[in-house]
Amino acid sequence: MKNSCVKLPTPVKGVRKIIIVASGKGGVGKSTIAANLAIALQLAGKNVGLLDADIYGPSIPQIFSLEQKPILEDNLMLPHEKYGLQLMSVGFLVDKKNATIWRGPMTTKILYQLLRMTKWGNSQGELDYLIIDTPPGTGDVHLSLAENYLLDGVIIVTTPQKLALLDAAKAIDMYAKLNVPILGLVENMSYFQAETNSSKNYIFGQNGAEKLAKQHNIPILAEFPLCNEMAAASDAGKPLAYYKPNSIALPTFTRLANFC
Repeated sequence: MKNSCVKLPTPVKGVRKIIIVASGKGGVGKSTIAANLAIALQLAGKNVGLLDADIYGPSIPQIFSLEQKPILEDNLMLPHEKYGLQLMSVGFLVDKKNATIWRGPMTTKILYQLLRMTKWGNSQGELDYLIIDTPPGTGDVHLSLAENYLLDGVIIVTTPQKLALLDAAKAIDMYAKLNVPILGLVENMSYFQAETNSSKNYIFGQNGAEKLAKQHNIPILAEFPLCNEMAAASDAGKPLAYYKPNSIALPTFTRLANFC
């Protein structure tokens, strides 16, 4: 006999498809990947939103050079709009100088507000994609997302380092147990290649993500080089497509968007 009290995941109003960008370890470039993936989808003609659900370390306000609080309309928050994207972040709700010292229940509550109490969609209609940038690790935000919201897939970001790969494996295991489709792995900082030299230098190791992908029978969706342009774009508050439109990384983001 089925338990009628079991709470099932439900869609988010105004959103057709939700893609999670996750990592087991911090510092692998997850937020940069999420932001530029959203831009790539938007440039491909999709109506896209980007939600920064990294409760303790939101990066989207810096990447898009935004910090003002959202306006309320009919008791719903209106996402900021920039570069054709709808943007929402916990960083818009709290002072950037203050630490968010919240326990699990508060984290779940703010996640509900960011997803359910935001007016997603615009004059173009519903969002085709909502990209969610999550915190590193396997904590409350990930569990709450999987239990309460219909998710269409997750992209796991890692670097070639063994420590990052170990934590990426844990993230893969978590989402598999939560029955969230794993779209594949993105390896960031795969290698360094000087403009004057065609050879690739594998500073953090080689083939780590490939081995991990084979172990879990998932594809590698993209490999990004160690690229000063990506870091500089984030520091400047502009996505890469607008900071340096001829960047060697942009075609890879376009290909990544095709997997969503």
